[in-house]
Amino acid sequence: MVRTPYSSISSYSRVKILHLLQEQSGRTIQDLCEGTGLHANTVREHLQRLVDAGYVVHEREHRTTRGRPRVLYSAATGGAEASSPVAQERVRGAARRGDLMRRVLPQSAGRLTGAAAHQLDAVIEDLVEAGFEPEVDEDALTIDLSPCPHAQAQSAHLGTLCRVHLGVMQSVMTEAGGPLRVDGVAPTCDPTQCVVHLVRD
Repeated sequence: MVRTPYSSISSYSRVKILHLLQEQSGRTIQDLCEGTGLHANTVREHLQRLVDAGYVVHEREHRTTRGRPRVLYSAATGGAEASSPVAQERVRGAARRGDLMRRVLPQSAGRLTGAAAHQLDAVIEDLVEAGFEPEVDEDALTIDLSPCPHAQAQSAHLGTLCRVHLGVMQSVMTEAGGPLRVDGVAPTCDPTQCVVHLVRD
C-alpha cells in the first residue's frame, strides 16, 4: 500500500476546503459546510490546520447592521489583501536557509539569484513538506514533481489536487516576492508525471 505523506494538505477534506477558498474568498463556515458536506466542527478543525500552515487567512466581517459579525475565510495568496503572517515567516526562513546553503556550498548555487532564488527556496521547502521530491531545472524554469506522491491515493481527485497545489505554489512565490510565477503543468498521459513550468515576468 502506498502511503500519502502527511502535510497540512494531505487530507482530501482540507484540499476540498482550500480549493473552495481558492475559487472564492471570504467564505463562512456555513459556506464550506455546504460545499464539502462536512460538519461545522470538522470544517473548523481543518481550517485551523490550514491557518496554522499559512495557507488560509481569516477576518471578521464588517457589518453595517446589528448582529454578531461572521468570520470570513480566504486562501492566502501572498498579496497584500490575503497575506499570512505564518507564510511570511516561512518564506523568510527559507530565504535564510537558502542563502546559508549557497554560502557554505557555493557549488549548490544555480543561475538564479536574489529574489528569484528566494522564491525557489520557499516553494521547494513547501513542496518537500507536502511530500514531493522536487527537481529544479533553473535553465528551463521547470520543477519536476514526478512521481506525484498523491497520484495513486487521490486518483479520483487529481484535477482538484493539482489545481490546489499549483495555487499554493503560486501563493508561496507571490509571498516571497520576485520575478517568477507558475505558468502551468506540462500535459502528460501519465497522472504520476508532473512537471511545473515557471515564467519570469
